[in-house]
Amino acid sequence: MKVNDRSVSLLEQYEITVNRTWKGRGAILCDTDRGLKIFMEYPCPKEKIILQDTLLTHIKEAGVIRTESIVRNKEGELLCIDTDQTAYVLKDYFNGQECVVRDMQDCKRAVRALAKLHKLMYLPAYCAQNEVRAFSLTREFEKRTRELKKVYKFLQHKGQRGDFELYLLHHFLPFYEKAKQISLRVQEEYTAEEQEHSKKMGSLCHGDFQYHNVMFCGGEAAVIHFERCIVDSQMRDLCLFLRKMLEKNNWDVQEAAELLEIYDKEKTLTAEDRRQLYYRFAYPEKFWKIVNFYYNNGKAWIPEKNMEKLTQLLSQEENREKFLESIR
Repeated sequence: MKVNDRSVSLLEQYEITVNRTWKGRGAILCDTDRGLKIFMEYPCPKEKIILQDTLLTHIKEAGVIRTESIVRNKEGELLCIDTDQTAYVLKDYFNGQECVVRDMQDCKRAVRALAKLHKLMYLPAYCAQNEVRAFSLTREFEKRTRELKKVYKFLQHKGQRGDFELYLLHHFLPFYEKAKQISLRVQEEYTAEEQEHSKKMGSLCHGDFQYHNVMFCGGEAAVIHFERCIVDSQMRDLCLFLRKMLEKNNWDVQEAAELLEIYDKEKTLTAEDRRQLYYRFAYPEKFWKIVNFYYNNGKAWIPEKNMEKLTQLLSQEENREKFLESIR
């Protein structure tokens, strides 16, 4: 996301006094008479902003956990549109420290905040009235597995293979078979259930609950960047956060158990939640990401990081399997 000097002029469309601005991560941070704000390009379809604002307003009214809020402009609009039709959003921001993924205490606080957040993230009336579509884990796994099959065939028939491609092909089949197995089990178990869930809709998740989207301000957690909020099992968030943390901690079973216990104490993990967690972790997502990145980027020169990521993945596979057994 790029925010340039021309787009910053859009701040004039807001009822705020900007004291100073400085560049942040793909955005502009603003010190204003109404507190710290962040101004950024809106990365999603424009209609998504209404769901995001409705959800954030609902959470804020509960007063349980701090989250960002979207600032409306002078016209009462949630987005400002530049002359090139690029959409921008102004939101509250927090002067705090990002969650440190290698700090277990930070991770515990983040997971506790997530559980509190999840208890508030239900909008059944809004979702039904606006026919908000639910995410389908079945379709997603089927799509990814087809992509793996396509790349496997490509590698098999590729004439001249580099070191990474030979290494990838050598280790491909076990991950591909696992993907097919999990995809089939999810298809068998969830097709009817997902259709029923789509009728009820209303359970939302953050969609991108990663450590850099959790801020600690004076000991209190604040959650930001809800642009990817989506109707899906809330285990999507818990799985994403845990995966990032566990990959950096070699899939430590004990640490995972502690974090799941903290979540469960705040918001009970049902049998269905645990089943969702298992399938989402069991599918070889990291392998799919490595393969997907390789296939969709120029193959004339393959970054060394591809080999590093694959090597690390393989070195952690035994511990990952132990973790899966612990949550089965």
